[in-house]
Amino acid sequence: MKYRELIKKMTLEEKASLMSGKDFWQTQEIERLGINSMFLADGPHGIRKQAVAADHLGLNVGIPATCFPTAATVANSWNEELGERVGEYLGEEAISQKVNVLLGPGVNMKRNPLCGRNFQYYSEDPYLAGKMAAGYIRGIQSHGISACVKHFCANNQEERRMAIDTIVDERTLREIYLTAFEIAVKEGRTRAIMSSYNMINGTYTNENMHLMRDILRGEWNYKGCVITDWGGSNDRIAGLLAGNELEMPTTAGETNEEIIKAIKSGKIKEEVLDECVDRLLELIFTTEEVYKRPHIEFDVDKHHRVAQKVAEESIVLLKNEENILPLKYGKKVAVIGDFAKNARYQGAGSSIVNPTILDHTMDCFNESGIISIGYEPGFERYGKKDKKKIEKACELARKADVILLYIGLDEVTEADGLDRQSMSIPENQIELLNALYTVNSNIIAILSCGSAVEMPWISKLKAVLHGYLGGQAGSRAILRILSGDVNPSGKLAETYPIRYEDTPSFHNFPGKEVSVEYREGIYIGYRYYDTASVDVLFPFGYGLSYTTFEYSDIHVSRYGATFKLKNSGNVAGMEIAQLYIGCKSKEIFRPKKELKGFTKIFINAGETKTVTIPFDDKTFRYFNVKTNKWEVEESEYEIMIGASSDDIRVKDTIFIEGTGAPLPYDKAALQSYYSGKTNNVTVEEFERLIGRKVPVSKWDRSKPLGYNDTIAQCQYAKGIFARFSYYMIVFAYWFLRKIGKRSTANIIMMSIYHMPFRGIARVTGGVVNMPMLDGILMMVNGNFFKGLVHLLKERNKKLKSPKNK
Repeated sequence: MKYRELIKKMTLEEKASLMSGKDFWQTQEIERLGINSMFLADGPHGIRKQAVAADHLGLNVGIPATCFPTAATVANSWNEELGERVGEYLGEEAISQKVNVLLGPGVNMKRNPLCGRNFQYYSEDPYLAGKMAAGYIRGIQSHGISACVKHFCANNQEERRMAIDTIVDERTLREIYLTAFEIAVKEGRTRAIMSSYNMINGTYTNENMHLMRDILRGEWNYKGCVITDWGGSNDRIAGLLAGNELEMPTTAGETNEEIIKAIKSGKIKEEVLDECVDRLLELIFTTEEVYKRPHIEFDVDKHHRVAQKVAEESIVLLKNEENILPLKYGKKVAVIGDFAKNARYQGAGSSIVNPTILDHTMDCFNESGIISIGYEPGFERYGKKDKKKIEKACELARKADVILLYIGLDEVTEADGLDRQSMSIPENQIELLNALYTVNSNIIAILSCGSAVEMPWISKLKAVLHGYLGGQAGSRAILRILSGDVNPSGKLAETYPIRYEDTPSFHNFPGKEVSVEYREGIYIGYRYYDTASVDVLFPFGYGLSYTTFEYSDIHVSRYGATFKLKNSGNVAGMEIAQLYIGCKSKEIFRPKKELKGFTKIFINAGETKTVTIPFDDKTFRYFNVKTNKWEVEESEYEIMIGASSDDIRVKDTIFIEGTGAPLPYDKAALQSYYSGKTNNVTVEEFERLIGRKVPVSKWDRSKPLGYNDTIAQCQYAKGIFARFSYYMIVFAYWFLRKIGKRSTANIIMMSIYHMPFRGIARVTGGVVNMPMLDGILMMVNGNFFKGLVHLLKERNKKLKSPKNK
């Protein structure tokens, strides 16, 4: 241990006190020993340090900070160096606000397009997500502070996220849901990791010895800190044993007492606590070094320009019929759509950033060279139908050569704590599109949303430009692409299915009660669509340019693939070349192709460049569940270089010697997995894959409700008081949506409805402790007066405690 001598000077109580927060965002300090508190702040795409009373829901306004494009947007750049640059600027702003730990990036997989937090995550592919995250981490930590990669792991739905049990086989866990974290740890060298709320195979991630000890600390040799998600601690002693250093937010000393009692009783050894203290001290001392230097404010205008550059390189051109883009000089343009005037530029919830500057489309036309003849909102932002707005929009559209139609998803549709209900764009926007098409068919749609949507209406559009959530400078960036000042170079980091029913997890998302089963296994995203031969709207890695690129002369060696790339068009541009591999052996089930490398290259018109994409330790590996190790299967491998997963331009083969591991599967027993057609696997076949019975996925309504049951389950409670409370919550949600207060309604769902009872104690900063919670549960389970007496008794005891005087 690095700080052994300092730890010897601490009392048991002082050591335990460091294991949970001082308040909502700060850690505890020990003044007599020179141990200062750290400040942790949300920051996946901008710093959210709140100016007034702290909360975790995004209710209170943060100190102004640059709002960069979200992770889902920047992933479309496929540019690790750009990600690192964003990280550098985030780190600089964190220092200006005296933040020690920036809570990001998020690297969870986009298992399903409806996950409400997909806008915060990079990709459906772990290799791309890991590489982009590693860049962010290197950039953030180059300033001396710490990144905090989240949410570790298999946190792929927002509904019931604090209680859901993720049932997943070991190979899928390793290859799909842990690989991005592995890259973040080994290549990004992150100093902190945030554990997720959910359970994995019956154990909360924060307490999961296999995840935290065997893999994270053991195989990956991780030396940094593990921090709980806010309110995400279940059993504090189990978490400590698993190697969790910091529980957030504060529990007003309640869990510190649990640690002290556990050590005094011999339940755990004090050395376990000392190891955790040592790792936390390393994070505290290393991240405070930067604050010994003179304070420097960041350059607001420079950071805004960087945000614009990032957005420009991340925007994806999805359709360009008749080469309508870039807009020809002198074309009269009608600007229609609420998102043009009031930009949709970021997600909602805990990641809300208060931007330093905010570009709006209507304010940027003069410098773009595009001639706007007027603006009409066309639709009501939150879905309400309005025929007059459509009529006015059509009247304007008749006078224009081209319509710029700004459509997408609103802020309350994409938010942490809630999943989307469908992949559809709101109906009132589609009614507007249909009406516009009857008067002017030259329609260019500019999409603003952080996740995949269905587009059954795309045939009525000449062009589609997807801006995703482009941050505070996204509006200007879009205009620069429309005008041709910038050649689009973004490519999709996720597949767009034709319909939601086509997705591999359609039948198993979300988990509604006890658990969610990952029956599709390793076949998520393009791995499924390609292998099962399912048609898609836009494939993974897809994106158009104003120029064209030719691939030729591939040569494969044991070190990588080399090929020639020519810009065969008339405009300079950037191309994202993607390396996929496919194993020709059929002995072990594998996807048809998997991304194993990529590079983004700028090429002048007519120029040819020789490009090499190297192989690495992840190129040929798979996880063998029999040997419990990464192995290489001996086989011929197809090496494919393409412009997308569905557009392979050149390919070659190479023979790779294997590690000689035994075959892990009985092919006859897992026919769905060998065919890749896994969107409706039976429970029996899934059980053969995981090697055990799956737990019952439904609530046992006969049992009394406990700590890990949710408020939603009060509908089955024995206590009339609890059932009444449940129906009042449901009514409040319905009523608030009815009167247009959708954001407030969402808060009820994510902060109350899906909250486990233990969360009441974990997120209230000690206002309600666990003994008081016992009284609440007595009331819920039918012993109202006994529970009420217990609650009041424990409350009085708490108020009389010396700590509260």
